[in-house]
Amino acid sequence: MNMKTKNKIIEAAIRLYNEKGLSNVTSRHIAADIHISHGNLEYHFPNKEALLLAIYQQMRQEVSGFYQDQTNDISNPVEYLHHILVRLEEFQNKYMFFSLDVLEISRKYVKVNLLLKDTFQIRKIQMREIFQKFVELNYMEPEPAPGYYARLQHTIRILITFWKSQEAVLTNFDFSSKGEMVKHVWELLIPHFTEKGKARYRSVIENFYNNHPAARQ
Repeated sequence: MNMKTKNKIIEAAIRLYNEKGLSNVTSRHIAADIHISHGNLEYHFPNKEALLLAIYQQMRQEVSGFYQDQTNDISNPVEYLHHILVRLEEFQNKYMFFSLDVLEISRKYVKVNLLLKDTFQIRKIQMREIFQKFVELNYMEPEPAPGYYARLQHTIRILITFWKSQEAVLTNFDFSSKGEMVKHVWELLIPHFTEKGKARYRSVIENFYNNHPAARQ
């Protein structure tokens, strides 16, 4: 299999889906965009589900890399989470169509939906581990009620998953500038931080933006 052609198809599909919407792009549009025959495209991806599955596998691998990055250590959970959130916001822009059409995708494409559900379970465990580390280091107050932090974790997952959708629908709200998703997540967390946790957060944010000035733009 020609991996170069396969990758070109995936890259073109992502770009066209982002520009025009998933339902408005056919395999013939993608083939024409990269100047290959429709038959050649179907040799690599016989249907839309096969192409979406390849795209989602790429997405899943990229995000897994955020969590497994050797330069980012969960033993420093504030830094760890902040770096992941910044990269997730960039990721959301790269694969905008998927966030906007996730309901359609999950309903229509069974194989993608199964992998999506499996991924959500993995991310659920990873978020829980971050919260546990917050509590262990006395960055976060003890849970105010049973299940409270589990619900907060779920709220954060909802926010991240549907961030691009709210940008598209809630156009009268000025929350589309760079870094807004990251701020929203932290603003859910900070009220539950101890003074030690808040001090650590301030230090991390200051260091991050001093070292990454472009992130402010």
